Amino acid sequence: MKTIILVVMQCLALSSLNARAGSANGSAGQMPAYYDHELFTINFMEIPKGGEQAALQHNKSINFIYMSDAGLPGGQPFISVLDAIQGDGFNPLWVELQVNFTAGHTPRQLFSDDEISQALSSHEITLTATGELYRCAVVGPK
Repeated sequence: MKTIILVVMQCLALSSLNARAGSANGSAGQMPAYYDHELFTINFMEIPKGGEQAALQHNKSINFIYMSDAGLPGGQPFISVLDAIQGDGFNPLWVELQVNFTAGHTPRQLFSDDEISQALSSHEITLTATGELYRCAVVGPK
């Protein structure tokens, strides 16, 4: 886990924080996400440009959301993975980390932050901080 935190801090220090176009407020921002092998529905909205640094400075407990924009074989989406939910060290602020499968490893769905840590340790994946910060609420089971 220390490796993940170091990767995030280094990438955030080096990256400029970009905002996505459009609004994902309300139900438009709902998507599935795994937490410890259980599928949940989350409401996901990017913090407006300029607000990320202030939010990071005032919140020492930031969560991670793991995403893989490249997806899975056959055009299947990679379903995001959360490192916490309410009652388990949850903070509604999330730093996005992109999961990238390394050469020789077929992309697969990961279901927990423990699996992501294991895949990172075995060099199956790398993680890249996007510099994007989100407000993310777990709104219910899938």
